[in-house]
Amino acid sequence: MSRTGGSDVSEPGAHVVGRRRFLGYVLAGTTLVTAADLLLPAGAAAQEGASTADLTDVVDLNDVMTLAARPTSSLIRVEVHDDGTVSLALPRAEVGQGITTSTAMLIAEEMDLPLDRVRVTLADARPELVFNQLTGGSNTTISTYTPIRVAAAVARRRLLEAAAADLGTGVDDLTVRDGVITDGSGRSRDFGALAAGAASASTERVDVRLKTPRDFSVIGRPHGRTDALDAVTGRKKFAMDLDVPDALPTMVCRAPTINGTVRSVANLDEVARMPGVTDVARISTGVAVRAATFGQCIDAVRALEVSWAPGTAEGLSDEDVLRELGRAEAPMPPRPPFSSTVDERFTFHFRGNSALEPNCAIADVRPTRAEIWSGLKSPITAQGAIAHKLGLPPGAVTVHVTQSGGSFGRKLFFDAALEAAEASQRFGKPVKLMWHRADDTRQGRTQPMATSRVRVSRIGDRVLRYDQRHTGVSTDLGHGFGDVVTAMAAQIPGLDGTFAQVFFQLSQATSYDFGSSSRLLNETNRGFNTGSMRNVYSPNVVCARELVVDRLARELGRDPYEFRRDHLDDDRSRAVLDKVAEVGEWGRQMPADTAQGIAFMHEYKADCAVLVELDCRRETVERPIRNGVAGPRVTKVVLAVDVGLAVNPLGLEAQMQGGVMDGIALALTSGLHLKDGHFLEASWDNDFYTRQWNVPPEFEVIVMPGTGEPGGAGELAVAPAQAAVACAYARATGTMPTTFPINHGVLSFEPVPTVPPIPAPPADGLDHVD
Repeated sequence: MSRTGGSDVSEPGAHVVGRRRFLGYVLAGTTLVTAADLLLPAGAAAQEGASTADLTDVVDLNDVMTLAARPTSSLIRVEVHDDGTVSLALPRAEVGQGITTSTAMLIAEEMDLPLDRVRVTLADARPELVFNQLTGGSNTTISTYTPIRVAAAVARRRLLEAAAADLGTGVDDLTVRDGVITDGSGRSRDFGALAAGAASASTERVDVRLKTPRDFSVIGRPHGRTDALDAVTGRKKFAMDLDVPDALPTMVCRAPTINGTVRSVANLDEVARMPGVTDVARISTGVAVRAATFGQCIDAVRALEVSWAPGTAEGLSDEDVLRELGRAEAPMPPRPPFSSTVDERFTFHFRGNSALEPNCAIADVRPTRAEIWSGLKSPITAQGAIAHKLGLPPGAVTVHVTQSGGSFGRKLFFDAALEAAEASQRFGKPVKLMWHRADDTRQGRTQPMATSRVRVSRIGDRVLRYDQRHTGVSTDLGHGFGDVVTAMAAQIPGLDGTFAQVFFQLSQATSYDFGSSSRLLNETNRGFNTGSMRNVYSPNVVCARELVVDRLARELGRDPYEFRRDHLDDDRSRAVLDKVAEVGEWGRQMPADTAQGIAFMHEYKADCAVLVELDCRRETVERPIRNGVAGPRVTKVVLAVDVGLAVNPLGLEAQMQGGVMDGIALALTSGLHLKDGHFLEASWDNDFYTRQWNVPPEFEVIVMPGTGEPGGAGELAVAPAQAAVACAYARATGTMPTTFPINHGVLSFEPVPTVPPIPAPPADGLDHVD
């Protein structure tokens, strides 16, 4: 399982002309437009010295996604405008992770251009990109790092050539600074003045050199987000902020149980006459209402009298699903002769992946065409599904990708966009559709309930093998790899299980040298609306593993940190673990009922270690909390991360902070209770994501001085954070937690009725808790 760090010797992919030279294109146009040529891979996916003991050391999900994206990299284009700005339509979704900023930094670096002169927008659905328009798997920076830099470098070279011709000097006699090209005598030309002259009447193939890391002045330096000011001043535009003519608020009355369908509506005409209501009609997911305001939509939805047919999880409760999972669990392999084992079984309940921004979309459907606006991480798949639903050719459906207020994996699916398109077609009018928070919690996507069984076999202090069997409600991977073909394949009975198994095996790493190892996934029950919540399988798999590692260390009389360190066989992994142990003062004396926990994860060419301190004292656990839930509190977090080259260390730090908040929630508080075919939670008031009170007062993120190329970061902190909190809980209480979230057994809220489907709002919006 040996892994080597990156090197700055070469860039991934492409037709390599020289040590750091790449081929690109100057495209035909009236202004300068450039792209990269990355058709041929330059290196194998496996890292030198990797062991074949773990599949992800040879090839992982990120390798597959990057290789799949490479053939269409030349379709990602940098354009120089006559005002001196440079733009790129990024075929990925900005959902708060900061990729528009890091992408702008790549362009600014290669072009020697001020960051504020780079405009990164989000590309519409482009089917010709095939696998190159899926946002997920922490893959954005890995797969776009080189093609964007090559396109920018081609543009810079072309501008230099245009300036040399204009000034009557050689290219090598020119310098570039802040978007201005200057010759030896002080004469200068701005990029904008050269944009037209640098354009080409026909497509030309050229080669360029990329900057070496020692010459970087933007990449690797901390930068605030380019959209930060707009975000905090309310000027940033999300889907519901767009002014699409005649698009009126629209909401849907949904069944009281998961995926229930409409039998009949008793008062459709009466509701249609309510104040502000313009349209009411049955659609496939319920009864859609269009009105002048969302408040009037809510009133109408609450007034509808609907008879519902059973849903796909009718009558099921948590206990029923757990029994089903138990029957589906795959057997463990035989124990090695003369060995002793550590065996544990962990349960992970459903968790909602409802993001801060409610599920929403705008649709304007006409008889021969349709236009959609929504935050989408798989827009090509969405375009195909919407076209099929509307009976239109895909080319007649335009899908605009908007910036989103979070995802947690939710925006991999396009439920709201599909629903908005259907409602708009049914009404014959544009709609601005938004789900109520209760819709997202009760009928939206969830992380599936799962069990994870772990067995570690040893003789004395020698670990012989590690086996893990993960069993869960089926994870919907219907987005495929972002294209229509794999999206369809992932939904075909029989193939869907294979698709999930491949995804599981390519995304999970054992991390430790524990001899022989095996891991298997088995999934069951496709009656739930599930999705790839942030980090997909890893939080549950890693949490179970790290708890067993702690128990094994305890049985062997070993310190948990030292035991982990001894079983990591590369310097990079040990370095992040050593760093959190050092900075977090691992092993320091702690008061009774408090403890430290430590965990490690390698994923997608990156390493992360987390140390937490947890307070489980009675006065803390029973502390009364307004608008939240009491319980153990994480008081300190130290996280060390090595992603190779960190394009924007400040953005990476923010990603790690957000991931830790997710991990704390998954370990302690955030889960859904299934009863009689529906979830009891109906809002964030009782789906307890990490609250301000739960945020650690001490929090330090250490970005290690990595080298080479960027690794995956978007999901990296979630799993080790959850695992570290769980390990700290076990040490503080003397009891290993085996059910998550840990507070799931205590229902700390009064469930609201499922009929009407939208809960009544408070009379004045104020908190009246005594």
